[in-house]
Amino acid sequence: MCCHGDALVQKVCELYEQISSLESLKPSKDVNMLFTQLVLTCMPPSPIDVSKLCQGVQEIRSKLIRLCGEAEGLLENHFSTILGSYEHPLDHLTIFPYYSNYLKLGKLEFTILSQHFPHVPSKVAFVGSGPLPLTSIVLASNHLTTTSFHNYDIDPSANSKALGLVSSDPDLSKRMVFHTTDIMDVTNALKDYDVVFLAALVGMDKMEKLKIIDHLAKYMSPGATLMLRSAHGARAFLYPVIDPCDDLRGFEVLSVFHPTDEVINSVLIARKYALPAQHSSPIDPQGLNAGSIILPNKCSEIEAFNLLLNHAPQSWQHDD
Repeated sequence: MCCHGDALVQKVCELYEQISSLESLKPSKDVNMLFTQLVLTCMPPSPIDVSKLCQGVQEIRSKLIRLCGEAEGLLENHFSTILGSYEHPLDHLTIFPYYSNYLKLGKLEFTILSQHFPHVPSKVAFVGSGPLPLTSIVLASNHLTTTSFHNYDIDPSANSKALGLVSSDPDLSKRMVFHTTDIMDVTNALKDYDVVFLAALVGMDKMEKLKIIDHLAKYMSPGATLMLRSAHGARAFLYPVIDPCDDLRGFEVLSVFHPTDEVINSVLIARKYALPAQHSSPIDPQGLNAGSIILPNKCSEIEAFNLLLNHAPQSWQHDD
């Protein structure tokens, strides 16, 4: 039961009760309505720190993140199947209800990457690409138009659906590769990537997420860039949180950005230390012009604000 008097937390707990009693999380009127309510409840900027909530609410939050992840996977599967029935699936991406959010998230991540990465990466990895790899598709089509994308997912059916979406496209079919494997089993190949993206729902609990980050720190090339998705404020009821001060051992955190619009995920960018860990100051004092937040030396000073995106709330932003 909910042990917190805060109205927002009470509402989240009530929605959890309703969502957890659904027979199925596959897309349907009830599922869509409840998850949209949940997102609209959690989206406004909030000073709440989920790590300080009581044990009962912490448990509800963990279960809710898993339910969100499961519903997201089913939604992406559903739309990937529909898209796969077209002769040219990529011409019909707008049928996915959150496609516009991906366009914004892709632009945001590209802008942040451009501030900290001096040239166009030749080869990037996306870990946790799923059946509808929209981040890779948006970045490859609109922003990194010469880069090759290596998409990793543990689920063979997700990869086979994803491959079906790009196989009819003469350009992306050459630049998109799909690997069916657990990222924890990938070692030396990680050295090949200039940039590694880690999806929000890879590592659903804290310990699992940290194990994956430590694995990347061990095998990525020194100086390579890691882009991660996190959550801030009440949005942390929807996605796991990465603490930039404690969770990125082996990486120098360059910037943290907390959107305040319908893009739900926060974006973190970090660089693998070329030498054993040592703290250095942020390298891009001009970064604020593009709307990201340079990480100050005192992690507590990170502020949430948004210069890059508009503020018209729509709905749930799904992460690949």
